[in-house]
Amino acid sequence: MSIIKRRQFLTKAGVAAGAAAGTALAAPPAIAQEPIRWRMQTYAGATLGQFVTQPFVDAFNKAANGEMVIELFFADQIVPTGELFRAMQAGTIDAVHSDDDSMASPVEVGLFGGYFPFATRSILDVPVLFQQYGLADIWREAYSGTGVVWLSAAGQDPCNFNTKKEITSVADLDGLRLYTFPTAGRFLTQFGVVPVSIPYEDAEVAVQTGELDGMSWSGITEDYTVGWADVTDYFLTNNISGAWIGSWFANEEKWNALPEHLKQLYISCMEATHTFRNQWYWGGEAKLRATGDKLELRSVPASDWKQVEDAAKVFWEEIAAESETKAKVISIFKEYNSVINAAGFPYGES
Repeated sequence: MSIIKRRQFLTKAGVAAGAAAGTALAAPPAIAQEPIRWRMQTYAGATLGQFVTQPFVDAFNKAANGEMVIELFFADQIVPTGELFRAMQAGTIDAVHSDDDSMASPVEVGLFGGYFPFATRSILDVPVLFQQYGLADIWREAYSGTGVVWLSAAGQDPCNFNTKKEITSVADLDGLRLYTFPTAGRFLTQFGVVPVSIPYEDAEVAVQTGELDGMSWSGITEDYTVGWADVTDYFLTNNISGAWIGSWFANEEKWNALPEHLKQLYISCMEATHTFRNQWYWGGEAKLRATGDKLELRSVPASDWKQVEDAAKVFWEEIAAESETKAKVISIFKEYNSVINAAGFPYGES
């Protein structure tokens, strides 16, 4: 190759290389993908919510490493608790932590959420019933086609009574205006209780103003945590249910759109925080009954309280007669209760 031709070749090659380099340098930088953003609302007010829902949100947001961010809203902040299902179905909110009953789920299993009378004795009964006795499959099927996905259920505290008035007999329930759950209230009306439905965060003030005589909503852990122990005087150790049945839900379209690894991360964080609530509630129920100084403990004798337990058996049969699905759930409650009663204390009757 001649010197002239060689120079022309090098010149052309240099121009081409420079052009290619210039093209590469001129390319716009890659834009980071915006994280997936969800809005979740819990049944709990801010004081309680920091223990029952916030740990999940914090754990998930940290583990998601910027791929997804959940913003948590507390009771009634976006919509009233009774409208949670509809809002989630419509996509106004993306996820919910609540019981089926108080969020008015229009499904056959809805009334079993929250506190279904005497269905459970302790917090661990709930995961056992769902995972070992088939309730998870029934719940999953019940929500199929509604636009809402049921994800998981877990137990929390029992449903006792904290009141301004001393209760030492079943007759003392007569006329009490109590903040309680829809199905629990339906059951308690036969003993003269007047169920009152108000926003969660208004319950404390309602006792102070005399609108309420107390609550049949929780165990003693919640009473102390949210301030109800400051406005009521007595805690009845008898309960109408041993554990709250609460669930986690999501808008079906939003859930289906999540990458599989984020779905798995969501479930893992959710299940991990079930464990936290188990010990937080269980330890609180024992410690505050033993050492708490705000509520005086009272008990109705077992012989008198038996009429409440017997009434629950009648209530179960009434519910079972309403549909095949409800009858199936009731049959599972019966089976499980027969097992724990046969096992004896601490599982069932001593």
